[in-house]
Amino acid sequence: MPRAKTKTAAPAEKKRGRPTLYRPEFCERIVALGSEGKSHEQIAAALGVSLRTLDVWRDAHFEFAEAMEHAKTVEMAWWENAAQAYMIESPGGEKLNSAVWAKSMQARFHAKYRDNQSVELTGKDGAPVLAGIQVSFIKPPDAT
Repeated sequence: MPRAKTKTAAPAEKKRGRPTLYRPEFCERIVALGSEGKSHEQIAAALGVSLRTLDVWRDAHFEFAEAMEHAKTVEMAWWENAAQAYMIESPGGEKLNSAVWAKSMQARFHAKYRDNQSVELTGKDGAPVLAGIQVSFIKPPDAT
């Protein structure tokens, strides 16, 4: 009588690469950094990792993704509050450089702060600039 084969467990697959540096407590820390107006680049630097690592952690850990989104919200609030504090000049007080602030906000939060400009070219009375091209051939006079 043939012997029944028994299934043997496959050897556990070894994890490749370095162990992750991710810690769940980073979630609180990144929100705290965001509430100080820190960018994602500054947050990565504070955690001692690259932006790519932040992206990997965001994709792998739902709570980290939520914390990153919240950090961006409180970061924008910090910058808006900073500008609001200097909107009204007081005699002898510090002044807001509104041009620098506007450029900073456009760079940090381009979806909400950006210059929307469009250029439309039209001819006279709104007609198209170029309605068409007419080509005419003429016979040159005889040169004798």
